[in-house]
Amino acid sequence: RWSSSRTRGRHCALSAVGMATSAQPFIVLDPFAARNFIEPGQAPQGKAFIEYDKREFQAEVNAWYERQVKAGEDPDKLLKPGYADFCKHIFMPNFVPNLPDSVLPLNADTLPFLRSEYVARTEKELPVLTRWFPKDAVKHLVRQATHLDIILYSREQIRKENAAMGQESDPDASDSPWGIVSVKPQGIDQEIPMEPITMMRNALGVDQGGSGVAMDRSAYEESARFWNTHARVQ
Repeated sequence: RWSSSRTRGRHCALSAVGMATSAQPFIVLDPFAARNFIEPGQAPQGKAFIEYDKREFQAEVNAWYERQVKAGEDPDKLLKPGYADFCKHIFMPNFVPNLPDSVLPLNADTLPFLRSEYVARTEKELPVLTRWFPKDAVKHLVRQATHLDIILYSREQIRKENAAMGQESDPDASDSPWGIVSVKPQGIDQEIPMEPITMMRNALGVDQGGSGVAMDRSAYEESARFWNTHARVQ
């Protein structure tokens, strides 16, 4: 199983340079992640937190990836494995000005600001219990992000989930093999464990906003240990 996933990832990655110069980029910003971007000249809507032009952001990610491949980097090491075969991560230096880290530890200084609520990320998802630090309340405690965790889903998986939720797929991304579904600013160049509640949501069927992937108990326990002492800033 590991060998098969590795081969498939390598095949996609090796074609990156060629695809980046074609009509369709290798990586596109999916509408699910695009909602986190603040439109230029407008006030933030919802939980938007990335003040950067969406097309330029997409271009920056593709350009960085292409530079690494052309410089001789092993493509297998650029597309890091995610929680399923259709999920990959790119860890790259943060290029967005004034973008804070998205995680804070729980301690005497931060606990008074912790909030919780049942939240659905989209109208068609089930609400789940979520906790976080309001970014305006803890901005004096948060450092600037040094890296971005760019979370990718395969085009096939995005189409599958869109169909299950009754949503149209982005026609502009029809030939792009990878879509950015989340961007996580952080202070390290490796994956921070997915929140336990997100793992539970992902284990649901795609018709309920999940991805239908069975839960990995050891990964869940590792996640619970980390998030028992940390929370998101949003």
